[in-house]
Amino acid sequence: MFVKIQDYISEVLFGNRDIIVYYDKSGGVTFCTSKMQSDYLKTMTSRYPSVPPEDFLSRDPVKAFDYLERYFVYNIRQNDDCRIVLIIDYAETIIPADEISNLDEIDRYSLVCLNRWSHEPQFTTGDVSIIMLTENLTDINPRLSSAPSTVKISVPFPDTAVRTQFLEFLNQQDQLLLERGLNPERVGILTSGLNLLNLNQLVSESYQEDRPITLEYLRNRKRSIIENEAAGLLEFIDTGHDLSYVAGHEFVKHRFQKAARALKLGQTDVLPMGYLISGPVGTGKTFMVSAFAGEIGVPMVKLRNFRSKWQGATESNLEKVLNILKAMSPVAVMVDEADAILGDRDSVGDSGTSNRVFAQIANFMGNTEYRGKIIWFLITCRPDLIPIDLKRQGRAEEHLALFYPETLEARVELFRTLQRKLEIKIKDFPVADLFKSIKFDISGADIEAILVRAKMNATMDNRAMITRADMEETIHDFIPPSYPYEIELQNLVAVLECTSREMVPAKYQKLERSKLAAEIRELKQLLGE
Repeated sequence: MFVKIQDYISEVLFGNRDIIVYYDKSGGVTFCTSKMQSDYLKTMTSRYPSVPPEDFLSRDPVKAFDYLERYFVYNIRQNDDCRIVLIIDYAETIIPADEISNLDEIDRYSLVCLNRWSHEPQFTTGDVSIIMLTENLTDINPRLSSAPSTVKISVPFPDTAVRTQFLEFLNQQDQLLLERGLNPERVGILTSGLNLLNLNQLVSESYQEDRPITLEYLRNRKRSIIENEAAGLLEFIDTGHDLSYVAGHEFVKHRFQKAARALKLGQTDVLPMGYLISGPVGTGKTFMVSAFAGEIGVPMVKLRNFRSKWQGATESNLEKVLNILKAMSPVAVMVDEADAILGDRDSVGDSGTSNRVFAQIANFMGNTEYRGKIIWFLITCRPDLIPIDLKRQGRAEEHLALFYPETLEARVELFRTLQRKLEIKIKDFPVADLFKSIKFDISGADIEAILVRAKMNATMDNRAMITRADMEETIHDFIPPSYPYEIELQNLVAVLECTSREMVPAKYQKLERSKLAAEIRELKQLLGE
């Protein structure tokens, strides 16, 4: 039998004995049984006849906690063995995580009241339990959640066994519609990341629509539910490409192909905890990682900006996301512009939020329990801005860098790959001749822009195929965005992060690290950093 957590606490943990009270701001004070509530109202009405009966069941925490405390003390004095349990749901609405100066009078009262109860001799010596329920621990005021008298219990997302049991329970109730070939066990495996409420919602929608659950339906609904549950902080990465669509970068592709093979064989213990992907703009870092997602057969999500201007919301957002990632494993996590999103421990002016968030991320990324289950991909043009704590072994262990194509052959290969990706038709002519006239460093993004412009010219002439003339005209007119110092700095810091000489472009291979560091310092000074 599957029940609400309040019922589980009442019936299983405490056996519905003596006094079990529920409170939340919407429902006010209620009791586990009608007899308990009747006894409460009878006792309080007789002791305080001038008080309206509805005040004893008030939604106002000032009235509710005041009268409940009086009732608890009265019963403790009447019976030393009386067991009392108060279950406060949505506790974050009663004692929100905020500075004392920002709390209103009611929130302050609630915080002081609950904190006092945790030290009150009559409560501590008597059999009184105060249970607060919340989705995220960081939503609760730390003065109470971090108090020595507070015991923190984390209820994890249901694992495969629990999800399967729940689906079998629904199947026995004739509420589970599955297409042929699917069964509760298979669906239980495929629904990682969903809690039982989500799972019940998915099954109920299918049942009400008289629509059997298919693999496609399950994939789409799971994605939608998780993105909504994460409040838009996680975005599933869809890709129709694999690593065969990546031109050049052979060393990086080879590393990813080995990792993909290890994942498919279930040898997750040999995988790095995470990857640092660096290189100048336009080298296809994000595309490379998304192509890897198409290779590995496990879901990949993109971590979006979880920071908020509201006090406590950033930590709450991050806790929610990390809990979902744990439940989704195995999963790959892409963090684009990682230097901006992850921050560091030295930020000031935000009441210590950045410091706490950084510690939260670093601890999670370094937990070896998740090796091969949660794989991080930190993508950045400026790896020097990512703290060493996140780049060290045990976190983003594998440092890979992508650079602009150096040779004519590499440029042609990249051109052909982008042509295939964009599904652009080109008349047959020697493509290499086009690139001989290009004297500047050209990125994959530049080549893609040239192809799209040439296609535009052909389309405007009502032609389906691009000609040599279209390409020559586009290349002659094309001027890439010029940020020479920024690009050079991005190249140098990527070279400095490389852990293999094979990845480093030939023009940088003989450059000593001391000279490399000196050039980086000069460029930063030139750019005013």
